[in-house]
Formats: sequence, C-alpha cells, structure tokens
Amino acid sequence: MDSELGVIAVLIAVVVCLVPIFSIYFSVNRTCKTKNPNVTSTKRTKPASVMIIAGSGGHTKEILSLVSSLGSHYSPRFYVIANTDKMSQQKIEALEAEKIKISNKMEYSIHTIPRSREVRQSWLTTVLSTAYATLYSFPLVFRLKPEVILCNGPGTCIPLCMAGLVLKIFGRDLKIVYAESICRVETLSLSGKILYYVADSLLVQWPSLHQKYPGSTYIGRLV
Repeated sequence: MDSELGVIAVLIAVVVCLVPIFSIYFSVNRTCKTKNPNVTSTKRTKPASVMIIAGSGGHTKEILSLVSSLGSHYSPRFYVIANTDKMSQQKIEALEAEKIKISNKMEYSIHTIPRSREVRQSWLTTVLSTAYATLYSFPLVFRLKPEVILCNGPGTCIPLCMAGLVLKIFGRDLKIVYAESICRVETLSLSGKILYYVADSLLVQWPSLHQKYPGSTYIGRLV
C-alpha cells in the first residue's frame, strides 16, 4: 500500500511540473491564432532537419519504414536511441548506407540517451529513470534544434518531445509527429495518450483507433 501511495505521489508531482508547460503552450497558441487569424502557410524550399526517435524491435522497424519514405528534403537526420540499444543502431546504419548511395553524402548522426523504461520496470523507478533521461534529452534537443521530431511510441520519446514543446513555446518553428504502433488497435499507448494533446500530427494504423481518437490521422499499415 505504501509503495502504491508513493507511485501516486510521484506521478502527481510530475503532472504538476508539466502543467505550467502545457498552460503556456496552449496560451501562446491561442494568442497567435487570435492575432493572426488569416495567416497562410508558405511553401518550404529548403531542407528540414528531423529528429527520429527509435525504440527497439518493432518500434524501430516501424519508424525506419517511415524514414525510408522521406525524401532528401528531410536532412540532416538526427537519430536518438537508448544507450543500451545496439540493434537499432545497426538497422539505422544499414538504412542510411542505402541513402548514401543515392545522395553520395552522409546526412545523419546517431545520439544516445539513457532509456526511460526497461521492460517490466516498476512505475516508481520508471518515474525516476525518465527524470534521469530528461537531463540528457533537453540539452540534446536544445543543441540540435530540429524542425521536426518524429517518434512512434518508446518511453524515450516523452522527455524529448517535452523538450521540443519548450522550444516551440520560445518561438522555434518545430513540428512533433507521433506514429502509433501497429499493435495498438483500440487504445493509444501511454506515450500516445500523452502526445495526443501535444503532437502536431498523431498518426494511427487502424480505422477503429482513428474513430476513437478523431484528432488523429489514419495512414494505414506502415509495415
């Protein structure tokens, strides 16, 4: 019982810390829309830097399927993986080796941060490990300043997207795109539920999921 109360207390503390960020973000959005109701977007002509957050296993396969469809105008590409994920690094390098054959130049880099949550890790220690990962995530995002953050579910993406949200609050033209995993048919993952209210685009692979979350975009199967 005491451990459950401890988990609840820590989660409440995390939520309280995030409330000001969300409040400022939505306030800024409303202000901008009020002041510029007729603003129209202009066609982009220069490449957009993109941060790609890879999980492991199926998460990596799905995100790299998305990346393989991106044109050369998405560069440079900043991959972020957990520091214990060697398999994803190999898959990323294999994909980029094929892209180099076409462009004849290296347009990517791989960065590591501590994993937010291991499989079967307790929720209490997950909060602590996520906080630890956040200490690495914010400096990384602030240094690279991507224009797009692309992710698809691993807990690692949450602190990185929160850092991107802060950049947006301070005027950075940045888009957060979240693609939900194929295994999510009826409900969003925890990451998806959080980013549903934060991401500029939330992509789902099942019509039933799109019906339940109308703010999402149905794209069909990635793999």
